[in-house]
Amino acid sequence: MARLILVCGPTGVGKTTYSLSLAKKIEAIKFSIDPWMQTLFSKDMTSLDFEWMMERVNRCSEQIWQVSEQILAINGNVILDLGFTTKEQRDIFVNRAKLVGLDPEIHYLDASTDIRKQRVEKRNTEKDPAVYAFEVTDMMFNFMEPRFEVPDENELKNGRKINA
Repeated sequence: MARLILVCGPTGVGKTTYSLSLAKKIEAIKFSIDPWMQTLFSKDMTSLDFEWMMERVNRCSEQIWQVSEQILAINGNVILDLGFTTKEQRDIFVNRAKLVGLDPEIHYLDASTDIRKQRVEKRNTEKDPAVYAFEVTDMMFNFMEPRFEVPDENELKNGRKINA
Protein backbone atom coordinates (compact mmCIF):
# COMPACT_ATOMS: atom_id res chain seq x y z
CA MET A 1 0.00 0.00 0.00
CA ALA A 2 1.33 3.41 -0.98
CA ARG A 3 2.18 5.90 1.75
CA LEU A 4 1.66 9.66 1.67
CA ILE A 5 3.56 11.58 4.33
CA LEU A 6 3.07 15.29 4.95
CA VAL A 7 6.06 16.79 6.75
CA CYS A 8 5.40 19.95 8.72
CA GLY A 9 7.11 22.15 11.26
CA PRO A 10 8.29 25.71 11.74
CA THR A 11 11.16 27.34 9.85
CA GLY A 12 14.56 25.74 10.41
CA VAL A 13 13.29 22.63 12.17
CA GLY A 14 14.85 20.28 9.59
CA LYS A 15 11.90 19.29 7.39
CA THR A 16 13.99 18.84 4.26
CA THR A 17 16.78 16.95 6.03
CA TYR A 18 14.20 14.67 7.65
CA SER A 19 12.38 14.18 4.34
CA LEU A 20 15.59 13.24 2.53
CA SER A 21 16.45 10.65 5.17
CA LEU A 22 12.93 9.23 5.29
CA ALA A 23 12.72 9.06 1.49
CA LYS A 24 15.78 6.81 1.42
CA LYS A 25 14.49 4.68 4.27
CA ILE A 26 11.03 3.99 2.80
CA GLU A 27 11.94 4.36 -0.90
CA ALA A 28 9.78 7.41 -1.53
CA ILE A 29 9.70 10.30 -3.95
CA LYS A 30 10.20 13.57 -2.04
CA PHE A 31 8.83 16.92 -3.10
CA SER A 32 10.13 20.03 -1.32
CA ILE A 33 8.50 23.40 -1.89
CA ASP A 34 11.62 25.57 -1.44
CA PRO A 35 13.44 24.62 -4.66
CA TRP A 36 10.21 25.03 -6.64
CA MET A 37 9.66 28.51 -5.22
CA GLN A 38 13.32 29.45 -5.69
CA THR A 39 13.43 28.31 -9.30
CA LEU A 40 10.05 29.62 -10.40
CA PHE A 41 9.46 32.79 -8.38
CA SER A 42 12.45 34.10 -6.41
CA LYS A 43 13.44 36.63 -9.07
CA ASP A 44 9.90 38.03 -9.03
CA MET A 45 9.69 38.52 -5.26
CA THR A 46 10.24 42.17 -4.40
CA SER A 47 9.14 42.07 -0.75
CA LEU A 48 7.96 39.66 1.91
CA ASP A 49 4.29 39.60 1.00
CA PHE A 50 2.72 36.56 2.63
CA GLU A 51 -0.35 36.49 0.36
CA TRP A 52 1.76 36.83 -2.82
CA MET A 53 4.03 34.05 -1.62
CA MET A 54 1.22 31.71 -0.55
CA GLU A 55 -0.58 32.12 -3.88
CA ARG A 56 2.54 30.83 -5.62
CA VAL A 57 3.13 28.12 -3.03
CA ASN A 58 -0.42 26.95 -3.75
CA ARG A 59 0.23 26.88 -7.50
CA CYS A 60 3.35 24.77 -7.00
CA SER A 61 1.47 22.54 -4.57
CA GLU A 62 -1.21 21.89 -7.18
CA GLN A 63 1.37 20.74 -9.72
CA ILE A 64 3.19 18.66 -7.12
CA TRP A 65 -0.09 16.98 -6.16
CA GLN A 66 -0.83 16.07 -9.79
CA VAL A 67 2.49 14.24 -10.03
CA SER A 68 2.15 12.73 -6.53
CA GLU A 69 -1.25 11.33 -7.39
CA GLN A 70 0.27 9.46 -10.33
CA ILE A 71 3.04 8.03 -8.13
CA LEU A 72 0.56 6.97 -5.45
CA ALA A 73 -1.65 5.33 -8.10
CA ILE A 74 1.16 2.92 -8.93
CA ASN A 75 1.78 2.19 -5.22
CA GLY A 76 4.74 4.54 -4.90
CA ASN A 77 5.45 6.32 -1.64
CA VAL A 78 5.40 10.13 -1.58
CA ILE A 79 6.78 12.58 0.96
CA LEU A 80 5.53 16.14 0.74
CA ASP A 81 7.84 18.72 2.31
CA LEU A 82 5.60 21.66 1.40
CA GLY A 83 5.78 23.59 4.65
CA PHE A 84 2.16 22.95 5.60
CA THR A 85 2.17 26.07 7.76
CA THR A 86 -1.54 25.93 8.55
CA LYS A 87 -4.07 23.26 9.40
CA GLU A 88 -6.08 24.41 6.39
CA GLN A 89 -3.15 23.62 4.06
CA ARG A 90 -2.67 20.21 5.66
CA ASP A 91 -6.40 19.45 5.47
CA ILE A 92 -6.40 20.08 1.71
CA PHE A 93 -3.87 17.28 1.19
CA VAL A 94 -5.41 15.01 3.81
CA ASN A 95 -8.74 15.26 2.00
CA ARG A 96 -7.13 14.68 -1.39
CA ALA A 97 -5.40 11.58 -0.08
CA LYS A 98 -8.65 10.21 1.32
CA LEU A 99 -10.31 10.74 -2.07
CA VAL A 100 -7.74 8.37 -3.61
CA GLY A 101 -8.16 5.84 -0.80
CA LEU A 102 -5.18 6.70 1.38
CA ASP A 103 -4.91 7.60 5.04
CA PRO A 104 -2.02 10.09 5.02
CA GLU A 105 0.52 10.50 7.79
CA ILE A 106 1.45 13.88 9.23
CA HIS A 107 4.98 14.01 10.60
CA TYR A 108 5.36 17.10 12.78
CA LEU A 109 8.91 18.17 13.57
CA ASP A 110 9.50 20.32 16.62
CA ALA A 111 12.57 22.08 18.06
CA SER A 112 13.21 25.17 20.11
CA THR A 113 13.48 28.57 18.45
CA ASP A 114 17.17 28.85 19.39
CA ILE A 115 18.04 25.50 17.81
CA ARG A 116 16.09 26.36 14.66
CA LYS A 117 17.82 29.75 14.32
CA GLN A 118 21.22 28.04 14.65
CA ARG A 119 20.27 25.55 11.95
CA VAL A 120 19.15 28.32 9.61
CA GLU A 121 22.44 30.19 10.16
CA LYS A 122 24.39 27.00 9.46
CA ARG A 123 22.35 26.27 6.32
CA ASN A 124 22.81 29.85 5.10
CA THR A 125 26.59 29.58 5.61
CA GLU A 126 27.14 26.07 4.24
CA LYS A 127 24.69 26.33 1.30
CA ASP A 128 24.51 22.53 0.99
CA PRO A 129 22.53 22.02 -2.26
CA ALA A 130 20.69 19.05 -0.74
CA VAL A 131 18.87 21.36 1.71
CA TYR A 132 19.65 24.96 0.67
CA ALA A 133 17.35 26.70 -1.80
CA PHE A 134 17.72 30.33 -0.65
CA GLU A 135 18.97 32.36 2.28
CA VAL A 136 16.52 32.61 5.16
CA THR A 137 17.08 36.01 6.77
CA ASP A 138 16.17 36.93 10.34
CA MET A 139 13.32 38.98 8.90
CA MET A 140 11.97 35.95 7.01
CA PHE A 141 12.36 33.69 10.06
CA ASN A 142 10.56 36.18 12.30
CA PHE A 143 7.88 36.78 9.67
CA MET A 144 6.99 33.08 9.46
CA GLU A 145 7.34 32.28 13.16
CA PRO A 146 3.83 33.30 14.30
CA ARG A 147 2.18 31.82 11.21
CA PHE A 148 2.91 28.15 11.90
CA GLU A 149 -0.04 26.24 13.38
CA VAL A 150 0.99 23.23 15.45
CA PRO A 151 -0.97 20.08 14.49
CA ASP A 152 -3.39 18.87 17.14
CA GLU A 153 -3.72 15.30 18.41
CA ASN A 154 -6.43 14.50 15.86
CA GLU A 155 -4.16 15.49 12.95
CA LEU A 156 -1.37 13.32 14.33
CA LYS A 157 -3.47 10.20 14.98
CA ASN A 158 -1.97 8.48 11.91
CA GLY A 159 1.30 10.38 12.10
CA ARG A 160 3.86 11.35 14.66
CA LYS A 161 5.62 14.16 16.47
CA ILE A 162 9.39 14.17 16.12
CA ASN A 163 11.57 16.15 18.49
CA ALA A 164 14.13 17.32 16.01
